[in-house]
Amino acid sequence: MAIKDQLLERSNNKCELCSSTTNLEIFEVGPNCDGSIDQSVLLCDLCRHPEKTDIHHWRALADSMWTPVPAVQVLAWRKLKVLADEEAWARDLVDMLYLDDETAAWAAAGLETNAADDGLRHIDSNGALLSAGDTVILIKDLNVKGANFTAKRGTAVRNISLDPHNENHIEGRVEGQQIVILTEFVKKK
Repeated sequence: MAIKDQLLERSNNKCELCSSTTNLEIFEVGPNCDGSIDQSVLLCDLCRHPEKTDIHHWRALADSMWTPVPAVQVLAWRKLKVLADEEAWARDLVDMLYLDDETAAWAAAGLETNAADDGLRHIDSNGALLSAGDTVILIKDLNVKGANFTAKRGTAVRNISLDPHNENHIEGRVEGQQIVILTEFVKKK
């Protein structure tokens, strides 16, 4: 049986990210994809070309991220990580999504490849390279503008997101608030 036929059977003739039934094609999930069914998914035209897609199209990931198929989990996690920089609902979904260690490493490897392509490097106060999802520690007390509290030195900020447009900014939750933090005031844990 051809790989596309196997993918059609696995997906019930639907896009594995959004459940669309039109223009379905094979998409290989890199990096280092070997072309096998385990490293391929069936996607519609909109999911294969995210630049054509409205942000609300990706809300379908709330369902597809729960699939038992690792390649689909990887794509859902990557897209949610990218959206998490701008969309609160995507941040919440990333926080809920659990990937086993091997799948998480595969997902992160694809994001690191993409981050290397854009030339931005988020560096902490000690010169360590920061990645989306890292945990950092605040190295000084920070007044949080508009939230009326001070983020205390030594506070751990888990699952950070990187600003895709400014290498000096990261985002994370402190006391339940999503805040922007300058990289010069954190150290990687």
